[in-house]
Amino acid sequence: MRLFKLSLTSAAVATFGFAAFADGHTAALEGAVKARNGQMGVIGYSLGLLGGMAKGEAPYDAATASAAAENLNAAASMNRIVMWIDGTEQGVVAGSRALPEAFSDHAGFEAKFVDLETATAAMVTAAGTDLASLQAAMGPVGAACGACHKAYRGPKN
Repeated sequence: MRLFKLSLTSAAVATFGFAAFADGHTAALEGAVKARNGQMGVIGYSLGLLGGMAKGEAPYDAATASAAAENLNAAASMNRIVMWIDGTEQGVVAGSRALPEAFSDHAGFEAKFVDLETATAAMVTAAGTDLASLQAAMGPVGAACGACHKAYRGPKN
């Protein structure tokens, strides 16, 4: 009888331990999605500031443009390994719009992000120079964003 009690206790510990692991794993995946949504928020906000200036909707200010471009590049250059985790695609983790291809096509996805890093690095140089330079740098940044979104972002939930 004692062996049976020990087995039940062991089974209970294993079950609760697995449940705690599963809850922790789910929380980590949800945290990764929240973090990358924050990353995209910084990218979008920074692009909004720069785009407003480029379109003449806001006055050009070299200091503000430089700061927005630096934040844009910093967000685009974040280490993706901790936020873009397999198993966090749309339909699996709430708030995710990442298509499964973002994880199955690692090389293609990484190449798109490198294109964004390159374009935003050029924006850092251009943004504080003058309005014409800022305007010229907007196209490559927009193209890099669009190319990645077209290939790897799903529709709004």
